[in-house]
Amino acid sequence: MLTPPRAERLLLVDDDRSITDALAPLLRREGFDVTVAGDGERALAEIAAREPDIVVLDVMLPGIDGRGVLRELRVAGRTVPVVLLTSVGEAGERARALDEGADDYLNKPFDPGELVSRVRAILRRVGRGTPSLTGSGRLRAEDLTVDRVARRFWLAGTELVLTPKAAALLDFLLTHPDELFTRERLLEVVWGFEHPVGTRAVDHRVAELRRVLADDATAPRWIDTVPGTGYRFRAVVEIAP
Repeated sequence: MLTPPRAERLLLVDDDRSITDALAPLLRREGFDVTVAGDGERALAEIAAREPDIVVLDVMLPGIDGRGVLRELRVAGRTVPVVLLTSVGEAGERARALDEGADDYLNKPFDPGELVSRVRAILRRVGRGTPSLTGSGRLRAEDLTVDRVARRFWLAGTELVLTPKAAALLDFLLTHPDELFTRERLLEVVWGFEHPVGTRAVDHRVAELRRVLADDATAPRWIDTVPGTGYRFRAVVEIAP
């Protein structure tokens, strides 16, 4: 008889008991092996002891806050995927957290079903025990290389010149390959809620990336357009030495 695969281990970190008391049972019903922590110190201890497959982490925590936990994980070389739970309007906070190695975030209040979808998408992408792309400093997709710390990109050995928003967009797409993102979602992640721009801003930056990458929209090598929906990065992305 075949042994069924173990449930994926999920650490839920939030000091609001009303949230954890509602979310933990739901996540267990979805098949996850859930552990709960109420502060940053306990979260770090649970991660060291249980080595979860993914962490759902509130930003506002007593003691070490969520971003502090995330920084400690990445400095220690731990690449466990992390989904941050943030408050609406904290676009700058979210941008910094993504730069520091968060895999995704959700604004409170959020739809629990959306959280489950995001968690499953990340786990499909990284695979059990596979280092997270967002926790890695250097990535490679065929002959495209990125130094994520310096936010520098090279194609076939030639450094690319990109506007800051195009660079941020390419970095996000590279760290989330084969995931389909709506224009609204990309606008939220890269521009933030406080920027009064429309979704055409996303199209303009994708057009810039295609020019720089010599990517033909009718036969794309790098970025797929899904009509009426959005974009996905199509090439296989690996951690570079």
